[in-house]
Amino acid sequence: MNRTTLIVIAFWLLSGGWAHAERIKDLASVAGVRSNQLVGYGLVTGLDKSGDKSSKFAPQTLRNMMGQLGLTLPPGTDPKAKNTAFVSIHAELPAFAKPGQKIDVTVSSIGDAKSLRGGSLLMSPLKGADGKIYAIAQGNLVVGGLSAGGQDGSKITVNNPLVGRIPNGASVEQVVPTSFDQSGDLVFNLNNTDFTTANNVVQAINKAFGADTARAVDAGSVSVRAPVEASQRVSFVSMLENLDVTPDDAPAKVIVNSRTGTVIINSKVRVQPAAVSHGSLTVTINENPQVSQPNPLSGGSTVVTPQSQVSIKEDKNHMFVFNPGVSLDEIVQAVNGVGAGPSDLVAILEALKSAGALRAELIVI
Repeated sequence: MNRTTLIVIAFWLLSGGWAHAERIKDLASVAGVRSNQLVGYGLVTGLDKSGDKSSKFAPQTLRNMMGQLGLTLPPGTDPKAKNTAFVSIHAELPAFAKPGQKIDVTVSSIGDAKSLRGGSLLMSPLKGADGKIYAIAQGNLVVGGLSAGGQDGSKITVNNPLVGRIPNGASVEQVVPTSFDQSGDLVFNLNNTDFTTANNVVQAINKAFGADTARAVDAGSVSVRAPVEASQRVSFVSMLENLDVTPDDAPAKVIVNSRTGTVIINSKVRVQPAAVSHGSLTVTINENPQVSQPNPLSGGSTVVTPQSQVSIKEDKNHMFVFNPGVSLDEIVQAVNGVGAGPSDLVAILEALKSAGALRAELIVI
């Protein structure tokens, strides 16, 4: 088997070659239990003359910060500090995060700073989509990138020195309300919408906790009757999310990456009766210049005369036939039988789809 065969068969095994049970925890998530994005801006100091030079954001931010600390700069003073940089800050606030807990933050340069390496972020508020402050960030940056240059203009850069992280760099200030303990029923949203999988989840829950405990709202949601008391609800969800459910196989799809030539075919793909012939034409041109020497004392000159040899080779690949309901491994064997590579396989699949013989959704990315 060649490389194409191994790749396709490997993805067939991973995409549902055999049905297997999975936990509800891996198939769905509880509605309302999610993380929230936070964003803010601030000032990084302590840089080795690698901060903002011409940007006007850093001086304005520095002036505002000094004003909040009780220091008023004289009118007309422009604090051009090359060891400071104006940055954006973003973080993800996990569900049920409580005040005082720590979260990681990512810091990115906004101005024309050259590097944030060695800098420290000053106290900066992080706001949610509602404009409220949910965390305060501050700390020393960990920057994996490095940039260095010489006086002659030569420069070397490793990774990205304008982005850094602060582990546990923000402290949560307030709780984000959730609907986990406020509604009568719990709703589980499936990661992949599917009617059969939703029905299997309902049957597994009702079998474990009794009839009418769960009902399918639609192909993507399952509503479950849950205890009202918070601690009992947590125990109930813990048992619920560890139930094993057999999800349905994905619909028949063929994924083609036109840039890399990668082709993914899942196990549900079928081909209707069709005859396929695939061949390639190779044209080879060899240049063999010849040197022409004049006779002695003839007064002529040496010249080079071109001599080209053109040859054409066409692969004599035989036509093959797809019988009704051909499976994945038969498709791969037939295509490999004519020596088709990944790019040739894409052309064959597109032609089969146009002919109406490919019973699958063809997606080109």
